[in-house]
Amino acid sequence: MLKSQLLKFIVLIVCFACTKDALAQFNDTTHYHTAYLSSGSINKTNDGTAYLLNNAFKFNMKKKDISLNFNNNWIYGKQNGNQSNNDFSTALDFNLYKTFPHFFYWGLANYNTSYSLKINNQLLAGLGVAYSFFDSPNTYLNISNGILFDTSDLMLADNTRDVYQTYRNSFRLQFRFNIKDRVVIDGSNFLQNSLDRGSDYIIRSTTNLSFKIQKWLSLTTSLNYNRVNRTNSENLLFTYGLTVEKWF
Repeated sequence: MLKSQLLKFIVLIVCFACTKDALAQFNDTTHYHTAYLSSGSINKTNDGTAYLLNNAFKFNMKKKDISLNFNNNWIYGKQNGNQSNNDFSTALDFNLYKTFPHFFYWGLANYNTSYSLKINNQLLAGLGVAYSFFDSPNTYLNISNGILFDTSDLMLADNTRDVYQTYRNSFRLQFRFNIKDRVVIDGSNFLQNSLDRGSDYIIRSTTNLSFKIQKWLSLTTSLNYNRVNRTNSENLLFTYGLTVEKWF
């Protein structure tokens, strides 16, 4: 188990040891962005101790007609000596800009495993469309919708193992606001309903608030909410820490 956890951590930080000041947005000469977030929380009382670690690594590439995003997140936590979280997610998606302004096609492949949400294994893959109401260095607001194929291995509330497949409608609201290059608020919110059963839905919401210390270093707080209704499980996580990023 320890080796598995260490491997996940190495995947998140590999090739991310040195960063320098860089441009803070994509432009004609800047096509790549990479960032590493390390945050957590500790709560110690007379009744016990709880801690949570949140590590995230992302790589983005954007050129004239296409962009590529690779995101990884690992959350690990214990409460009073008992494991509360061991949740890993990796996602690869692309956007294709081949139509009118602010509109694009997207494709996604996402793998998840989560102790807290009772997901043994889950693979989501699909296609869709998106539209950006605002798309500037300081303001970004985008909605997207598409169809995903979901193949999952879950543990239900009565500890019954559930291996199944379904198609999901995936709706996303994504935003980013940059205030005077000092404060950045960004987030992604997903609602993914099964097309077969109305009670089978997934909610994923992430909101980050970052205060820039340098162009490459920020103090970051992160609020994450996740619910898998099929397993009747959810989590709400608040962490704080540092984000290191580089544009090149």
